[in-house]
Amino acid sequence: MSSITLKPQIELNDDLSIGYRDSLAISRGGIKLGSGTHYLLARNGRGKTTLLRTLAGVLRPLAGKYSCDGRCQLLSEDLFFDRELSARVIFRSMLPKAKRGEALELAQKLELDVKKPYGKLSTGNKRKVALLVAEFSVKDGGADILLLDEPFTGLDAFAREIFQELWAERDRGVLRLVSCHPDFDSMEMESSILISDGEITHLSGGEVPKQWGELKNQLN
Repeated sequence: MSSITLKPQIELNDDLSIGYRDSLAISRGGIKLGSGTHYLLARNGRGKTTLLRTLAGVLRPLAGKYSCDGRCQLLSEDLFFDRELSARVIFRSMLPKAKRGEALELAQKLELDVKKPYGKLSTGNKRKVALLVAEFSVKDGGADILLLDEPFTGLDAFAREIFQELWAERDRGVLRLVSCHPDFDSMEMESSILISDGEITHLSGGEVPKQWGELKNQLN
């Protein structure tokens, strides 16, 4: 297998406009995202889900252009599986054989009952199933883009931290854009896409406050 790791990238051109009939937000300054985890932050109704659906090709932009260089997967908040299937069966159906063992090991660490029918799982455990399918569908050495819409819904701090650690370990060749409402002020964010006052902006590197407690005051 080649040791070359392809590099995924998302680029939002200046003046990209997203929305339905009316514009919800417009990108400013031109935005480029590479491998790693980027958090998408905004108050409710400001366009987080709309941006993710636009990048996934589900919605057309109202104006302007964007590009996604890599294999996109959109994990929507309302994604669900057949309620009669267990997580084990879902993994067997949707994941490469080489990745199933890793998925089951992590499921055990997450205290997910992989034998229980999906329909009988809690909201948090349903999210775990979806996140595990997304994560272990990533191709080694590929360029993958995971668009994750509210993946922390229903997860406790223990499970959330496990996924964040996994993302930090598996950041080569994977770009994650994660829409979320952080529930504690000390949550660190190295790269953030903010939607506020009808504008989409990017904070990264030395200019970004490292904690959600500082970032949330910038949202309108």
